[in-house]
Amino acid sequence: MEVTMFLPLLLLICSGSTVQLQTESDNDIILQERQTESQGREPANASDHQQTCDIHAVLREMSALLADINFSEQYEVIHFNQTVQGCCCCLFLIFTYLMNLLSAQAGDLTTIKARTNVTENQVQALRREACVSISVKQVAFSASLLASGSGTVGPFNTHTPLVFRHVVTNIGNAYSPNTGFFIAPVRGAYHFEFYIGAHGHASHASGAVLVKNGQHIFIAYEHQPSHYGSSANGVTLLLEVGDVVFLRLWANTRMFDNENHHSTFSGHLLFTM
Repeated sequence: MEVTMFLPLLLLICSGSTVQLQTESDNDIILQERQTESQGREPANASDHQQTCDIHAVLREMSALLADINFSEQYEVIHFNQTVQGCCCCLFLIFTYLMNLLSAQAGDLTTIKARTNVTENQVQALRREACVSISVKQVAFSASLLASGSGTVGPFNTHTPLVFRHVVTNIGNAYSPNTGFFIAPVRGAYHFEFYIGAHGHASHASGAVLVKNGQHIFIAYEHQPSHYGSSANGVTLLLEVGDVVFLRLWANTRMFDNENHHSTFSGHLLFTM
């Protein structure tokens, strides 16, 4: 860079030297011509003319050398700048590649975490389903009419729902001793049995009907004027989830129960469907 800055000054100095040398040479030539004229016009000295030519040749070589030096320096600067730019481009490309790689890996980690969460949720759902499936596949109940003591229920002038309050078995809690309803927890085949009894009466029989969702299915009925009489029935039903099964006391009939549990209502799940 310093050669480039001093190049104009050096050329100016060289140009001044050239003018001075040319002036001195011209003065010598004029003096020699005058001497020649005075001496009969003798030829000029050949060595002086050759010296002048040599100086011009040196100046031309110096100018060419300075021009070469300037060109070489400029080339080196341009080459250096291109090298730096190339390195910067390479570093930028490497940085961009690494950022893209990190972004892709972050996306993969997010996807893996999401899949893991989905898998965990599925596992939890399967566990819950398994627990529910195990519980609903174990459904059975059995209950008698009176919770304690002995007594007769009825007669009533209309069909009346019966509530069997003394629960012996209630696996799956599908039967309610408060309402007398059995509610199917799962779709499947269920078997029900019911037994009723009462002391004979001339005007009132004993009877109960099994009801599914308000529909009368099977009835157990017995009428005798004296002594104790009983009857029973049973049925297998295909129930959907939420179907309701219970017993109704038939109108104008009676039902008896005591600590021996004569009147009972039972049911259990045979298999799911």
